[in-house]
Amino acid sequence: MNTLQLGTKAMNGPKVSAFGLGCMGMSGMYGPSDRAESIATIHAAMDAGITLLDTGDFYGSGHNEMLIGEALKDLKGSQRDAALVSVKFGAMRDPAGGWVGYDARPAAVKNFATYSLQRLGVDHIDIYRPARLDPNVPIEDTIGAIADLVKAGYVRHIGLSEVGSQTIRKAAAVHPICDLQIEYSLISRGIEDDILATCRKLGIGITAYGVLSRGLISGHWKKDAAGEKDFRAHSPRFQGENVDRNLALVDALRKIAEAKGVTVAQIAIAWVAAQGDDIVPLIGARQRTRLDEALGALNVKLAADDFAAIERAVPKGAAAGDRYAAAQMASLDSESRRA
Repeated sequence: MNTLQLGTKAMNGPKVSAFGLGCMGMSGMYGPSDRAESIATIHAAMDAGITLLDTGDFYGSGHNEMLIGEALKDLKGSQRDAALVSVKFGAMRDPAGGWVGYDARPAAVKNFATYSLQRLGVDHIDIYRPARLDPNVPIEDTIGAIADLVKAGYVRHIGLSEVGSQTIRKAAAVHPICDLQIEYSLISRGIEDDILATCRKLGIGITAYGVLSRGLISGHWKKDAAGEKDFRAHSPRFQGENVDRNLALVDALRKIAEAKGVTVAQIAIAWVAAQGDDIVPLIGARQRTRLDEALGALNVKLAADDFAAIERAVPKGAAAGDRYAAAQMASLDSESRRA
């Protein structure tokens, strides 16, 4: 497993594994999951050299952090020291699991961090980031509050999530930002319009989630496979005619993958990884079998003719449907298209 600098060395960005493990799916977002298998998958990822574990304090309303904390307790010595935990905060939920807004006020930032430290069982958070831009709080105030936590030793690095170029510049003026976490895949390429260029100009890395578009372009997804409590049951890309059109893109990609002797998931992950050494794909595996398949993407080398064939099969903008439902799309500063 290679390591990459997340953000510039001049800004003291952390060194992380070339792939990270996204742990959200282990806490109910995609339906039921197995606790023992989830912990085994985290351990297998660490054994394979993955050091970056990504979570959010609202994943399972704290369940995901406690799960990671349990997994970390079993790690010893250098392997435990190598583990880096990235935490998103600010998304608020009700007892029924509904989403009720965002809170990134300075006092709330410190409160959220306190509970995350307890659930994870750690004395510091490696990367701390607001999950979304709070429309009622200047980003400078939110970043300033996290900077206070950095000075106090409770946070090592500051990241951002799903924000646009204007917000990125404002945040970076307050404190060095090591990375922007944002959806990036063959069928979610919005960051290529201006956000990616802004990050590169400022020396900010990218941690790319949704590299398989929540399983849609994994090569394993079947129509109508999502249960009622699965996030994908309410996602536009998985509904009606949209899913048929999107699975047709997968079929086109499958032909290219088969010609190279790899899986659809592997070629899709390899494409994201090949977009730059400042981009770290987050693998959202919940099971060791899926993790093993994803890790195979490390060995997939794409030549110029491969990229051309992939572009023909899955052109930019070819996806049918938005990546989130309308209410959630409205909360994405990254989709505001502000300069």
